[in-house]
Amino acid sequence: MNRITLLGACLALATPTFAEDVAPDDVVYGEYGEVEASLSGAPGDAAAGREIMVARGKGNCIACHEVTALKDEPFHGEVGPILDGVGDRWTAAELRGLVANAKLTYEGTVMPAFYRTSGFNRPGDAYTGEAATGPLSPLLTAQEIEDVVAYLQTLTE
Repeated sequence: MNRITLLGACLALATPTFAEDVAPDDVVYGEYGEVEASLSGAPGDAAAGREIMVARGKGNCIACHEVTALKDEPFHGEVGPILDGVGDRWTAAELRGLVANAKLTYEGTVMPAFYRTSGFNRPGDAYTGEAATGPLSPLLTAQEIEDVVAYLQTLTE
């Protein structure tokens, strides 16, 4: 085996490979809504998760939740619970399940299911009659869910 082939083989073994994203309809939820397995197969990025938390076109979590660590961001909501300390109170699996589909843990919650694409009325059906056609995308990608979970885990007391 020459050096280039050996180097290539070593790099292939050293390079992490990640599974494909779990499709929204294939997510395995536990009895209380927790999701043990990563949805993307890759670790979450807390800095990216912070940006999703405050981005109006993405998660916009602070529209409903107060987060002291994000006090420099405007317009914190009071609809949902304060998220300070959630990294101590909830496991990554529980947080993942809550972000993906909180309705499985808290029936009747107004929190959107950020990783769901079926089982609900299509936008526009009841009001305009102009619902989107074709499959809908989840509000957040599998990796964005993992990023938000990574950020929420940093919110410790």
